[in-house]
Amino acid sequence: MRKTFVLDTNVLLFDPRSIFQFEDNIVFLPIIVVEELDRFKKDQNENGRNARYFSRVVDELRQQGSLAEGVELEGGGKLVISIGEDYNSSVTGIDLKINDNKILANALALKDKGETVILISKDINLRLKADALGLPSQDYISRQASSEEVFSGQKIFEVTAERLAKFESERFLDMTQEEMENSFPNEYMIICEEGNLSHRRLGRYSAQKKGLVPLIRVREGVFGIYPKNVEQQFAFDALLNHEVNLVSLIGKAGTGKTLLAIAAGLEQTVSQRLYNRVLVSRPVMPMGRDLGFLPGDVNEKLGPWMQPIFDNIDFLFGTKSSPSEVSWDELITKGLLHVEPLTYIRGRSLPEQYMIVDEAQNLSPHEIKTIITRAGEGTKIILTGDTEQIDNPYLDSLNNGLSYCVDRLKTEEIVAHILLKVGERSPLSELASSLM
Repeated sequence: MRKTFVLDTNVLLFDPRSIFQFEDNIVFLPIIVVEELDRFKKDQNENGRNARYFSRVVDELRQQGSLAEGVELEGGGKLVISIGEDYNSSVTGIDLKINDNKILANALALKDKGETVILISKDINLRLKADALGLPSQDYISRQASSEEVFSGQKIFEVTAERLAKFESERFLDMTQEEMENSFPNEYMIICEEGNLSHRRLGRYSAQKKGLVPLIRVREGVFGIYPKNVEQQFAFDALLNHEVNLVSLIGKAGTGKTLLAIAAGLEQTVSQRLYNRVLVSRPVMPMGRDLGFLPGDVNEKLGPWMQPIFDNIDFLFGTKSSPSEVSWDELITKGLLHVEPLTYIRGRSLPEQYMIVDEAQNLSPHEIKTIITRAGEGTKIILTGDTEQIDNPYLDSLNNGLSYCVDRLKTEEIVAHILLKVGERSPLSELASSLM
């Protein structure tokens, strides 16, 4: 039996092609949803682009017939856009002057007609109101990680004493077919002797070589920074590995995600000249109440948003062991270092660059895809973020772009991921991250 899915406005703003994700069922859009989308169409942000894109898609579908009567969708479904039935008589106790309640009322009217109705919304409170009215509701979860646990990118790998000795002497350890099938490309291993976990070495599974290879050595540090724990050693190996084109670093505050990424980028760009420049960017997403209008030119306006990046750069150039004899503002003048927001990245092509996207957990899957597809020949992209600190109201720990990217690309040979758990910023920072 066909189901009728009533979509909230935020679903279409999150994924403008969501109407095609409901197989052979009916997708119903109350006219109030179209009116709400119309308010976003002039915005020069992701919401505006998605609203305009959805309008173009529906306009093409409109050529097939009346949207009020329903038009066929890919996969055998049907799209209906209508003002709905006379729902005033079937709804009591809610204020119909509120748009969300009008969407609820449309869904309830369809239910009263005997249809199997499910409300789809990313608004938790709207789903709660739907439940209170006896209406089934769901979050839109088409694009989210398939597992509730984020892939860690590392594991303990126990071997015999002979195999461990072979790895130490030959700097390579071949793996059985079963061991390879249970491992992901570029998955990091803590290689331990069976029954003696203190005797261990660190390695990475190379799908191309079909075995374990040792980590890249950083005895002299990376732009003055030394790894402080095993996870940071794994992170530096991925960041410095030229066979890996996409690295994702997930970890709580203070684990060193952004610092390690910028240090590795400067090392390979300034010291080794492997990339034309380091491009560091982050989404413009406020925590808590927005400051509103900021005076000044574009650089002055972006200053508060980009300051966390400059804090890390200041720390790198402030270390006594920093190998660079120039300041970071000189690198910006020479074009070796560039810091900018993600607002204007659409349509660009970025070859031979080391691109760092900070706070990537605040990006949607569609935005992450847009960023990665900007990579030109020779470009490496680093995504960093904390999936437990999301400021975007429509994203959570599963459906954010960072988690989605890790889940979808973890089987690829040019992709690596590391989950950092140990905080190294300060004892106070680690205490707050663990207990608060």
